[in-house]
Amino acid sequence: MHWRAKGVVQKVLGHAPGGVHAHYLLQRRFGGLRNLGDEFEAKLGDWRLMVSHLRDAGRSIVDARLLEIGSGWYPAFPFACFLGGARNVITVDCRRRLKAELARDCAIELSRFTSFIADACGVLERDVRERQRQLERRLAECFDLHAATDGVVTYDAPVDATNTRFGPQQLDCVFSNCVLEHVRPDAIDGIFREALRILSPGGLMFHSINCGDHYASIDRGITRLNYLKYSDTQWRRWNNPFLYQNRLRAFEFTERAQSAGFQILMSTENPPASQLRELAGLRVHPQFAHIPPERLCVTSVDFVARKPDAVAP
Repeated sequence: MHWRAKGVVQKVLGHAPGGVHAHYLLQRRFGGLRNLGDEFEAKLGDWRLMVSHLRDAGRSIVDARLLEIGSGWYPAFPFACFLGGARNVITVDCRRRLKAELARDCAIELSRFTSFIADACGVLERDVRERQRQLERRLAECFDLHAATDGVVTYDAPVDATNTRFGPQQLDCVFSNCVLEHVRPDAIDGIFREALRILSPGGLMFHSINCGDHYASIDRGITRLNYLKYSDTQWRRWNNPFLYQNRLRAFEFTERAQSAGFQILMSTENPPASQLRELAGLRVHPQFAHIPPERLCVTSVDFVARKPDAVAP
């Protein structure tokens, strides 16, 4: 499918009555939700990377108090954290999109990953397997995430992640996966400030960000740097409520976290040689001319940020 055509279709659906449901049905029939097994395996791989990065920074999932920003269609990360022994996992979203049928499928898919989760979290597989079976059984009887997880997982939407209901210093970790590239820049600053407020001293923030042109996943005729050819005014033609892309570069996310008061412990920002070559053959819009090529070409980043033990008022 040509990327411009998809942009126009999504833009129309984003403003049409019933467009949200129609978009979901299209995703189930033709898009990323067509085969949950394949997408789910990729998500669990991302989850394990997060767990590994947090462990390297000194934070285990076991007994942790976690907040996920951007629940999406189904709670893969919260369920995996529950199986791994988290104390609390709150997952929030700006819109109420989580689907009961996908959450139940997610619980079933997790039966293939009990050893994987046990190894990642350093817990006994029999405990993970027991929690998975309980989760699958209870969700089949009644769709209540809170009850199905013995009060561990809570879904809350719509929620403004820049102004949550949590009191100060209540959480150990705030995280997201492939979310912040879809958030307006001023809201990202607000999310980081709110995370600093609600995290305990020394608490961590982890974000995995896919900051390349998402249209490249459906149109092989373009690269993940394609959207750098356009000004903000031009790009508004194809930006839409279902696939809004802020086009921030990887380093801008970490710099914004630092400006909010975080210490960056780890960042995977790295310019691949292939993307440097792609950038060299691209007519980049002058709007991006001030950014060095080795930073402009980066299309993904994971980073861990730490709240200082003492934060100035």
